[in-house]
Amino acid sequence: MTDDVTRAAALLKEHRDSIDRLDAILVYTLAERFKHTQSVGRLKAEHHLPPADPAREATQIARLETLAKEADLDPDFARKFLNFVISEVIRNHETFQK
Repeated sequence: MTDDVTRAAALLKEHRDSIDRLDAILVYTLAERFKHTQSVGRLKAEHHLPPADPAREATQIARLETLAKEADLDPDFARKFLNFVISEVIRNHETFQK
């Protein structure tokens, strides 16, 4: 019984270590993404373009839903996540408009 518990604890640690690495990747990836979206926001402000681009957003959401399906991730979750990211990007773009 203790061998099973020891093996389970080792597997749990491996999974958690992987999750921790993936969380770090997500954070750094989001940081890189937001650096680019901030540049887009400045460019839009300089050229008096609206902070939101509904056509682009719809295209990106559809693209992400397809990627999610291919990756065996719930497309509804992917859509909600991207909608959250887009809302933050638009909020940031609006600050450049002021």
